[in-house]
Amino acid sequence: MAFRTSTARKLASSLICNSRPLTAKRNIALLSKVSSQPLRSSTQVTAIRGVKQIKFNGVDSETVYERSDWPKEKLQDYFKNDTLAMIGYGSQGYGQGLNMRDNGLNVIVGVRKDGASWKAALEDGWVPGKNLFDVKEAIQKGTYIMNLLSDAAQSETWPEIKPLLTKGKTLYFAHGFSPVFKDLTKVEPPKDIDVILVAPKGSGRTVRSLFKEGRGINASYAVWNDVSGKAHEKAQALAVGVGAGYIYQTTFEKEVNSDLYGERGCLMGGIHGMFLAQYEVLRENGHSPSEAFNETVEEATQSLYPLVGKYGMDYMYDACSTTARRGALDWYPVFKKALKPVFEDLYASVKNGSETQRSLDFNSQPDYREKLESELVTIRNMEIWKVGKEVRKLRPENN
Repeated sequence: MAFRTSTARKLASSLICNSRPLTAKRNIALLSKVSSQPLRSSTQVTAIRGVKQIKFNGVDSETVYERSDWPKEKLQDYFKNDTLAMIGYGSQGYGQGLNMRDNGLNVIVGVRKDGASWKAALEDGWVPGKNLFDVKEAIQKGTYIMNLLSDAAQSETWPEIKPLLTKGKTLYFAHGFSPVFKDLTKVEPPKDIDVILVAPKGSGRTVRSLFKEGRGINASYAVWNDVSGKAHEKAQALAVGVGAGYIYQTTFEKEVNSDLYGERGCLMGGIHGMFLAQYEVLRENGHSPSEAFNETVEEATQSLYPLVGKYGMDYMYDACSTTARRGALDWYPVFKKALKPVFEDLYASVKNGSETQRSLDFNSQPDYREKLESELVTIRNMEIWKVGKEVRKLRPENN
């Protein structure tokens, strides 16, 4: 696919290769040159008492909290009398735990002694008896109990954990799954303590890498119980503590519905299915593996999607050739019409608990790891991803 102008090509190259980064001022100037319409923002941002009030298209308004509202010194002072007991050390536990530790907060890890997570924590510098304990001892020591066990594990361990959540503690989730679907999970939070949620919008590895880059991931927060009258403040502060760059408010129910829906749709399941369908049609019509992969995955992830992320779909369209733009404009309504019923069915399946039940049924099986690995091996052995492994070796940064 060709970019429409030399200016657009240069800007795209800067975005993709990170060579000679452009200042924000120069970015705007370049965008104005390549856009067929003057740049207009439908989002208005007004600072209010250290937070931002955002209006979308002049209608819906949301309050956004930023990392700058909670600098490191303020975080340390806010949590100076607290022990943040993080239960579980999987993907989110790794990212959130190390970020809190680097922020100078008093965080401890609670996992099964000598299990895989215990060994992973040791490798990351957590010290037994100092900031690494078994689950029960960590909960007893903690004032904030951060339940970062897997969804299935939260359900299984809840009978042992709930009695330890005594008055004055704060219960923290990173996902609304367990309390929202409590009829299935049996996880019903106590009514006499604060219960909050912070949901980073990415994997724990991304939570960690963006924090180390000084950027911070976006995250949502929600409050289930506000016994102290400070639950919202606690959630906002802890969101920054675990590595968020900015935070917006939601509810436990909306968080879990949007999360399960999104990861099954555009974020993971949907995009994988679309990649496979396009790749297979190209191969069935005589295109080589390399050409099929480049036209399906490599150009999307290395060239076009970064532009969408940086400046939006309209800019990406405008930066491409007239032929590419015309085809995209003609065909996106066709895809929307075909796919919207699938997404409607998917959302209904999430909302009615079917996806939750399926997850619990599968992930609670004693051999679920072996079964999962078998499915992942199937994906690894697909031609498209074997080809991708070789194509990635050709990228300049890998030579």
